[in-house]
Amino acid sequence: MSVAQAVEVVMPRLSDSMEEGTIVRWLKRSGQSVSRGEAIAEIETDKATMEFEAEADGVLEIVAQEGDTLPLGSPIARLLPPGSTPAAGGGGATAAPEPSGGPSAGDAGRAGAAANGASSGARATPVARRLARDLGIDLRAVTPSGRRGQIMKADVLAAAAARDRDGDRAAAPAPAAASESASAGARPGAAAVEPSGAKGEVTVIELSRLQRTVASRMSESRATVPDFTLEVDIDMGACVDLRERLKEHADPAPSLNDMVVKACALTLRDHPNVNAAYRDGRFERYGRVNVGVAVAGEDALIVPVVRDADRKSLGEIARSTRELARRVREGTIEPPDLAGGTFTVSNLGMFGITRFAAVINPPQAAILAVGAVEERPVVRDGRIAVGRLMTVSLSSDHRILYGADAARFLADLRARLEAPLTLLL
Repeated sequence: MSVAQAVEVVMPRLSDSMEEGTIVRWLKRSGQSVSRGEAIAEIETDKATMEFEAEADGVLEIVAQEGDTLPLGSPIARLLPPGSTPAAGGGGATAAPEPSGGPSAGDAGRAGAAANGASSGARATPVARRLARDLGIDLRAVTPSGRRGQIMKADVLAAAAARDRDGDRAAAPAPAAASESASAGARPGAAAVEPSGAKGEVTVIELSRLQRTVASRMSESRATVPDFTLEVDIDMGACVDLRERLKEHADPAPSLNDMVVKACALTLRDHPNVNAAYRDGRFERYGRVNVGVAVAGEDALIVPVVRDADRKSLGEIARSTRELARRVREGTIEPPDLAGGTFTVSNLGMFGITRFAAVINPPQAAILAVGAVEERPVVRDGRIAVGRLMTVSLSSDHRILYGADAARFLADLRARLEAPLTLLL
């Protein structure tokens, strides 16, 4: 059979926010027979690394190399009819013969990229090029970070943030050494040592896709979201006492952060604009309350989601958060565990941090930063006493939430945590 009868394998959409993927490792070699449902590659998305399975039977012919980052729909392999032999150089990026009737999709993509880049002369992914056009960023002034020297979405967002911060001053052009390093195909986490200079020996570490995604989303948040932050002190004495009593009856015993997650979930039901997002000049209010819990992974901040947290018992939330945290630590978290969040809780209290302002996780309307519970003097009935206080800060998108909205949310959240028996109902 001819190559034209082969089944083309393209970069799949493996998460709801995925725009491009990186081939981490091929699990099969060119020329090997594979069956439908058999894992053939590991692909790193913006949220996790997961296996990709063949969608048909056939003989694998690999087109894209390990380490290649490609947009959705780009060819990465072909499944040839049984008995076929891959083109010479199988296991490499062997181009398919052009089918009759017109140019191939790859040619069309290259032609489009050439047309888009004619004025800038810069190599950029389609997503980065479109974003640069929307934000008014000159791609020639953007430092690329792609493995093959191309400009990524995160690079454009960083340039936009730098422009806004420095008064519309263009981002510095990419140093030749940086471009050469990127185009050399360095792997994530790989360290390259550059010659010593005034700053001493410089170690350059390549970012993983997950780290680049975090950088991209945080840059996007700072560049596009007009945020403000309010904070309030909450007396957590009743929560601490309740947790001590629950230790005798629950396994695992809910943590103070589990109580915060539950209290947030219940409060979000009463404040629909906090459980929402601003998108394209409209508000999106969500029918489900899915609370993301920020967890420090091995090399990046990961936000697994507790779905329907308002409907879960405190014990169910405790079991969910521990299981999600375990998967993050073991590197087994999957995209579905990270999708669908409508609000985020970030807690640094375990590190002794008393207060901080978190960066909003777009497109969510708000994020709650939780500090440590500490003993502080408080006035009760006209007398000074020792209270166990916790400072929480709510960072909000001013396009959908106003100061009074955020203040009312915090007031209701404080009331729930200072009378925590309501969390058990």
